Amino acid sequence: MNFDPSRRKALYWAGGAAAAATIGSAAQAQSLPTGTIRMLVGYPAGGGTDVMGRIIADKLKERIGANVIVENRAGASGTLACDALRTAPADGTVIMYAPSAATVAQTVTKKVLPYDLEKDLATITLAGTVSTVFVVSPTIGVRNLPEYIDWLKKNPRKASFGSTAMGSSTHFFGVEIGQAIGIPLEPVAYKGAAPLIADLSAGHAPAGCGGLTDFLTHHRGEKLRIIAISSPKRATGAPDLPTIAELGYPKLASDGFYGFYASAKMNPGMINAWNKELRTVLELPEMRQRLVGLGLEVQTSTPAEFAARQSRDLVSFAASMKAAGFQPE
Repeated sequence: MNFDPSRRKALYWAGGAAAAATIGSAAQAQSLPTGTIRMLVGYPAGGGTDVMGRIIADKLKERIGANVIVENRAGASGTLACDALRTAPADGTVIMYAPSAATVAQTVTKKVLPYDLEKDLATITLAGTVSTVFVVSPTIGVRNLPEYIDWLKKNPRKASFGSTAMGSSTHFFGVEIGQAIGIPLEPVAYKGAAPLIADLSAGHAPAGCGGLTDFLTHHRGEKLRIIAISSPKRATGAPDLPTIAELGYPKLASDGFYGFYASAKMNPGMINAWNKELRTVLELPEMRQRLVGLGLEVQTSTPAEFAARQSRDLVSFAASMKAAGFQPE
């Protein structure tokens, strides 16, 4: 896949407008399927994405009366689920819940994928934004970024961090922090958050980088300590956590997103029906409270608004990849 950031930047507004016009003119009122609905998740059961997906699926069951099941298609940094969605029935019975780490990041960092993100997958709605976080093991005895920098100076051979997904923001954010503090940090690949959390808790890894939704409950349980978050402002569900901008590195501020996708072959009317139902569920006060508590800043959108956000992130993520010195593979 040949990703051209300059071309993308020039065209995404036109693309978003065209998508809005197409959906607006073609969509007719439709009802969601009443049989079994599959929600694809590209990560193992028990992780942050899976937990959120199941919470949303349970509420959907209550509202639409269908059997909504979460189907874990774990592997290849979330791209197995994306490819499964490409070939899934387009009748409204299959949707996908995914973070930008599985969609935007993989599109930018992989030379070849079995699908085209923007041609084969259709955006339904944003679910919210999420911060990448830098964490340390409780065994190294530091509580904040300045103390971590001092610790690194005394332990130069331990200047490494575990990444929950190489070639994603959980890789680049850690590398860029090392560049900013003047102490290069070596990324170590982990197959998801669970093994990294285990190593951090046991002291086998000194530091790590991953999504706030994966690490927040473990921070509260003192299995690890979050010392910086990437988002431009403090997280609603964890206002005590300092942003990287507050710590003196505003150029590193960024956030990712979670959203719902369909097969690009799905009828625009069905996409609109899903958009309406998912936004209603996500914006319920009790749902918003639960998701915020997991680290998701709930934010919904139209399909076109989501497509425009995705296009912008493709451009900005390519710049982040370049800054981290990473080459598409």
